[in-house]
Amino acid sequence: MIRLGAQDAGIWKFGAAAGALALALFSGCSGGGSAPSAIPTLDRIVFQSDRDGDPEIFLMNGDGSGQIKLTNNTSSDVEPAFSPDGSKIVFQSNRVGNSEIYVINVDGSGTRRLTNNSVPDDHPCFSPDGRQIVFDSLRNGNGDIYIMNVDGTNERRLTNDSNFEDHPAVSPQGRIAFRSSAAGFGDQLFSMNMAGGDRVQLTHEDPLRSSQFQPAFSPDGRQIVFVSDRDGNFELYVMNADGSGQTRLTFNPARDEDPAFSPDGRRITYASAADPTKVIHDIFSMSADGQGAPRQLTTSAADDRLPDVR
Repeated sequence: MIRLGAQDAGIWKFGAAAGALALALFSGCSGGGSAPSAIPTLDRIVFQSDRDGDPEIFLMNGDGSGQIKLTNNTSSDVEPAFSPDGSKIVFQSNRVGNSEIYVINVDGSGTRRLTNNSVPDDHPCFSPDGRQIVFDSLRNGNGDIYIMNVDGTNERRLTNDSNFEDHPAVSPQGRIAFRSSAAGFGDQLFSMNMAGGDRVQLTHEDPLRSSQFQPAFSPDGRQIVFVSDRDGNFELYVMNADGSGQTRLTFNPARDEDPAFSPDGRRITYASAADPTKVIHDIFSMSADGQGAPRQLTTSAADDRLPDVR
């Protein structure tokens, strides 16, 4: 399922044992030309990359070091997201011929398939308690938001209308932010509770001129970072969780997308094209207020994108 702002694009082989992985992880997701600020090395970033020929899931430290490949197959493994305790990663893969939801341990072991449908299930993320997974699917002929237990049981549809809805993100308080066409032609951001009720429209941009998508909550749930092209280019914006105080964070000629807050809320990790003339992305990190120079974390010749941070 290919959608605006959520392209599925998918070093080192995962031949190291868990001890070597732990050693790699614990050793050591713009403006004005100032030096990049320090990045905590204990943060971990999971992301997708096609550097080995097809999209796979990789893991690295928050400063870009210790990059390790977690999945290894000829299919596309994409859209990774950490569990709240950082012990598991949920992702989507077409390894059985259709996009389904999978979960693996953070060391790359124990891969389990959670969904089994003839249409794509995409963009998974965990609930705050780690017991459920929220995702979107076309299984009822339209893009809708679903929820299921972490073992894949008890699937429930949360949105049920003629609008196209996708790319959910869940706050620590249990609010789900997502993209929807409910405001008319174009994409706006909405939020709702974990039961699918209390829907609130968060953005109100001209639907003929811009799209808003890829929401991600801050660790305290008070802010949402997202992507919008309202100013003519895809940039990162931040707003309060109720939609107020919308502020542009990036001012780059390249497309900035796939944002994720750091665990302390002080930084935002995202994907951007270091060369605006190319579509190849790398992973960057910047201050959550948009001040100072961003730091480039990956320098692969392939497409590195869709980071999540724990």
